[in-house]
Amino acid sequence: MTSLQPLVALLAQTERQRDLALADHLKAQTLRDAAQSQADQLVAYRREYEQRWSAQFCEEGRIELVRCYQGFMERLTQAVEQQARLAASLGEQAAQAGATLREREQQLAAVRKLIERRLAEGRAADLRDEQKQSDELAARIAWSSRSGTGRPTLA
Repeated sequence: MTSLQPLVALLAQTERQRDLALADHLKAQTLRDAAQSQADQLVAYRREYEQRWSAQFCEEGRIELVRCYQGFMERLTQAVEQQARLAASLGEQAAQAGATLREREQQLAAVRKLIERRLAEGRAADLRDEQKQSDELAARIAWSSRSGTGRPTLA
């Protein structure tokens, strides 16, 4: 079992790395979702604003009001574009965090498989040793019954 101690330590370290990657992935997804939600809200607000003012311009269209509207729409469009870029960037970060998480999960699975293999090898070695002892005992019994003592000698 002492030969498994380094693997068990590696398993614990790999689990911690996977847990950190999972936390990073969840945080990145949350940030991406919040940024996308805000971008969607800005687009909806811009649409409502356009509809409200297009009706207003049909009734009266003073030039100062039109310029104010155009300036605000320009700034609002810039905000929408900036928020869309932020959401896309956060989406890429979330995808990268997901890839890192998958990599950590694969590493964890590999360490677990190695431990299972080592345990199976240990069990197989124990079975071989037990079979060898059993075969030796049977050979001693057979030898002693042929030699006439009738009792096996155990060493």
